[in-house]
Amino acid sequence: MNELYEALGKVLDFGTTIDLLGYPFVQQALLAAAALGLVSGCMAPLVVTRKMSFAVHGTAEMAFTGAAAALLIGASVGAGALAGAVVAALLLGLLGQKDTERDSVIGAILSFGLGVGVFLLWLNPERTANKFSLLVGQIVGVDSSDVLLLSTSALVVLLVLVVVYRPLLFASVDPDVATARGVPTRLLTPLFAVLVGASTALGVYTVGALLVLALMVTPGAAAARVTASPVKATVLAVVFAETAVLGGILLSLAPGAPVSAFVTIISFVIYLVCRTIGTRRLRGSTRTPTPTPA
Repeated sequence: MNELYEALGKVLDFGTTIDLLGYPFVQQALLAAAALGLVSGCMAPLVVTRKMSFAVHGTAEMAFTGAAAALLIGASVGAGALAGAVVAALLLGLLGQKDTERDSVIGAILSFGLGVGVFLLWLNPERTANKFSLLVGQIVGVDSSDVLLLSTSALVVLLVLVVVYRPLLFASVDPDVATARGVPTRLLTPLFAVLVGASTALGVYTVGALLVLALMVTPGAAAARVTASPVKATVLAVVFAETAVLGGILLSLAPGAPVSAFVTIISFVIYLVCRTIGTRRLRGSTRTPTPTPA
């Protein structure tokens, strides 16, 4: 119990947190996290609508593989994660066109990516801190070049999303009708998979490959519990994602703990609150009104 109180004391050490905010690497991590929160918040409702949560996990494992390969050869970890995620997204988009095949394709890619990534980490005897951060996230490795890469990637993803949002939303809500209306669903599926891959790669170096679902899925699932409007859901998902990732970084500073632990906790608490609100609204709307006496 004493250890628990001591850990909570470190988390709530706001003086240390404020002092650490003056360090450039913390400021760079917050900038990268803000870009990640914006992109993941915009993508999360579409990921939930298209039922691609499992695909995000598979893409994250391939992003982890690319980051591990980049770490081994001394290249940019962010660029490696992005390359691995895009490759995974292309494979998912091309091999998983049929609904009956999608889960098996994702499972095959997920296990392959995780296995190869672990092997690449085993080949690298140095940089143990960086190796650990690829799985659970860490902010000390985020430098100015990473922030530039993350910001540029986030901007490209958002611009493409703005261009294809309306047909993509239509194809996500009712793919059969969208196809009948001439929407190029066969093109949008791999394109959206690439956008998911790029967005997932942004989170590997901040929250880690294993827990990137906390930002790419949970905010969208929480927003869907409180609103049926796509626009409102996107706005709420962005707010939820930014709260989770920025709050997670701030809470992790004083104890020096992995960011992903706090990000996932905040995301799950938000989801539980939204689920409770949504359940109460549903019960209120289905409650039979009491007839008034004549």
